Amino acid sequence: MQQRMKEFTMTREAIDAFLSKAQVGRISTINVDGYPYTVAVHFVYRDGKIYFHGLPKGQKLKNINRCQKVCFEADEMTGLLLDKLDTPCKADTEYESVVIMGTAGIVADLHEKHRILKDIIRKYAPRLLDEEIPENMVKGTTVVEIIIENITGKYHR
Repeated sequence: MQQRMKEFTMTREAIDAFLSKAQVGRISTINVDGYPYTVAVHFVYRDGKIYFHGLPKGQKLKNINRCQKVCFEADEMTGLLLDKLDTPCKADTEYESVVIMGTAGIVADLHEKHRILKDIIRKYAPRLLDEEIPENMVKGTTVVEIIIENITGKYHR
């Protein structure tokens, strides 16, 4: 284990709090040629799982349908640590970061999709929470669930 990971490991409570507030995550899947494919997504963390939504077609969905193993990462840089520096090489970053290994699958149940989409609205557009999501939009939107198998978090302040 890296020295910084030993020294600055986040507790599970800190990881949960971070995932509840982080605005952007990155999902990595494996292309058919074996190369990783990573894209940024808006997400919610609920019931110990990661959920994100998107169009019903695309590379990440092709990859998930072929191989459910994924990596999910979220991070936030909160500042630069520049005090008491005598050289630029000693500059450092203040951040939090979480890495998840897990399996991804498509949420098929319309009621569950609706609940997750409402959670996404609550997080990113709370003023629209009272607006109804048309059923055709729920049906036409893909929701992906990531079941967490391994999770680590680190920070630096």
